[in-house]
Amino acid sequence: MQKIIFAQIFLRMKKLFNNTEVAFALKSDSELERAYFLFKMIKSEPLVKMGTAVTKFALKSRLPVEGLIRSTVFDHFCGGVTEEDCMNTIDKMYTKHVHSVLDYSVEGKEVENQFDEALKKILNIIQFVKAKEAIPFAVFKPTGFGRFALYQKITEKRELSEAEQAEWQRVRDRFEAVAKAAKDKDIPILIDAEESWMQDAADELVEELMEKYNKEKAIIFNTLQAYRHDRLDYLKQLHQRAQQKKFKIGMKLVRGAYMEKERERAEEMNYQDPICKDKITTDQNFNNALKYMFENLSDIAIFSGTHNEESSYLLMDLIKDSSYNKKDHRIWFGQLYGMSDNISYNLAQEGYNVAKYLPFGPVKDVMPYLIRRAEENTSVAGQTNRELNLIMEEKKRRKL
Repeated sequence: MQKIIFAQIFLRMKKLFNNTEVAFALKSDSELERAYFLFKMIKSEPLVKMGTAVTKFALKSRLPVEGLIRSTVFDHFCGGVTEEDCMNTIDKMYTKHVHSVLDYSVEGKEVENQFDEALKKILNIIQFVKAKEAIPFAVFKPTGFGRFALYQKITEKRELSEAEQAEWQRVRDRFEAVAKAAKDKDIPILIDAEESWMQDAADELVEELMEKYNKEKAIIFNTLQAYRHDRLDYLKQLHQRAQQKKFKIGMKLVRGAYMEKERERAEEMNYQDPICKDKITTDQNFNNALKYMFENLSDIAIFSGTHNEESSYLLMDLIKDSSYNKKDHRIWFGQLYGMSDNISYNLAQEGYNVAKYLPFGPVKDVMPYLIRRAEENTSVAGQTNRELNLIMEEKKRRKL
């Protein structure tokens, strides 16, 4: 009898992410049509390349295209231009118990005043979300606070000039200001991972902040990219240091978003490709890291950032087979806004902690993020096909 009950639960869970009524409950018919159109376009690599080139040219030439971008791809993948602009979307998602992570997605800045502006923006966000239960985390990218080339030089262990040392200290001060504000306001901060050839410098800086601010619980979260074959070893070594120095680890686990760039650079510069040999190996790496983190939940808080259904089922099973509650504040599921609503909303309805990354910022400044999202979906064909199939299923259901 027990086996039969378990089999029934297993089958129910396996069907969970097929529930399109729950997944698209917040989408109007016109929004559903727009999503179908966008993913149909993204499915075509030539169209993505052409669209990217045309958009870059139009924005550079100051052609009046922001309205068109805003009403299509921007509004599908972003919450708005400002924090306040995002509140309608945040409140709407929270009616279905899906939280938001406000992500100021302005990329590619290179000068000091831009880094200072980014710092002000993140500090404002921490203040903004303090009283909002719907927004449990803040987030930033390391290169939002300093030049990529500087991180790279430190990662490569090259000597810094006197001016660069002063510049790096300013980067450290920005990280410190955000970490202190996060601790004071009790708002956990997620720090994104970037390309491998700059990541060591960021990792070392984030670990220092963990050691300082994560004494009682995880306030500072780093990001582990499972498509890198060395990351599970890094996690285990970090865990050993955390046990010795008595601090907690916060870790967002993702597969990764720079695969083509990583492979091309490794080939061009003739060093070992840091990326797993294939998707199966990446999936195994992700799941092994997830299991390791869950087995050490007393030391490691988990933000499982994935659009992979099997990895989501795995974490659900781990929770179900443990003594932990699905609402445990150390266990979060996360997806990007505009993608995998079938995972986010069905998990939230089942009572799990779920948050959507909600990018925002001026349209022209957020375009690098949007282009990366389009390219990522194009390179992962299964993801785009899954989105299209779910949308078609929901359209059929609504007609009936």
